[in-house]
Amino acid sequence: MTATLHAEIRDQRHQRHPEHQDRHLTQDLPSAPDLRRGPDWGDETGAQTAEYGIVTLAAVGFAGVFAVILAGADVQGLLLDIVKNALSFG
Repeated sequence: MTATLHAEIRDQRHQRHPEHQDRHLTQDLPSAPDLRRGPDWGDETGAQTAEYGIVTLAAVGFAGVFAVILAGADVQGLLLDIVKNALSFG
């Protein structure tokens, strides 16, 4: 008796309601872009992320150039003279 009861419960769980029977087949899927129209230049999805990336790369490049310039002996001497003059003012 328990085996038939379990089988009935299992069958009830696996039965689909008529209104939900083919729901998984008819769900709205995102439409594919129409490639015949060309790119959508008005769509700015991801533009902000790309801008942050470009600005970050520019900042890293500028910092690298700045570090190379400051590492030179002439520039270090100039900076040291500026600091000495500033501290000896008075």
